[in-house]
Amino acid sequence: MSPFVAELVGTMLMIVLGDGVVAAVVLNKSKAQNSGWLAITTGWGLAVALGVYTVGRISGAHLNPVITLGLAAIGRFPWNAVPRYIAGQFLGAFLGAVVVWLAYLAHWPVTEDPRAKLGVFCTAPAIRDLPKNLLTEIIATFVLIFGVFAILANAAPAQSGLTPLLIGFLVWSIGLSLGAPTGYAINPVRDLGPRLAHALLPIAGKGGSDWSYSWVPVLGPVIGGALGAVAYVGLFGR
Repeated sequence: MSPFVAELVGTMLMIVLGDGVVAAVVLNKSKAQNSGWLAITTGWGLAVALGVYTVGRISGAHLNPVITLGLAAIGRFPWNAVPRYIAGQFLGAFLGAVVVWLAYLAHWPVTEDPRAKLGVFCTAPAIRDLPKNLLTEIIATFVLIFGVFAILANAAPAQSGLTPLLIGFLVWSIGLSLGAPTGYAINPVRDLGPRLAHALLPIAGKGGSDWSYSWVPVLGPVIGGALGAVAYVGLFGR
């Protein structure tokens, strides 16, 4: 399996389980409906861990352009491989969202709230204030990159051992502590790929895809990731 396909598969699995738990919680007549934020954050943490376990030995399981760019920026990943990694991640995120749509086909027609339908696919702020929403995403992604670099420096290789689980715990912790204001995208393709799927898929009564907000969960993670990488290297070295 090529690294491109590995990143596609790993990201797709992450989105299937991550967006899937959101669908379970917010869509009408789901057996998990209204099970709450703890269920969503736990599901996302486990989704990330599974994605890393699945393809870590092949591609390193970045599953996030911010990880790819951060590693390249500190000289631990070749720049010429960045485009194909990000392309695999984006396509995997889009396809994962399509799988979730298929899995919950019976629930879209019985869910009236278009915001709930959109929330399955992508993030939205609890209080819409774009500069503050951007700041939240920057802070959360800073913690993600700083934490991932610390785990990689102090734990077993990503393709084995506890490293994938520790990264899943990190994402779970970020969701619990920093995720509530914006839904914690902390990953540009995790938001943008499924948002595009929402725009293209035939979902009755889905409403708009909120493209006016879509730049926040892209730019915020990029800025936060860059700051996190710089801070980690500045404190601990490469």
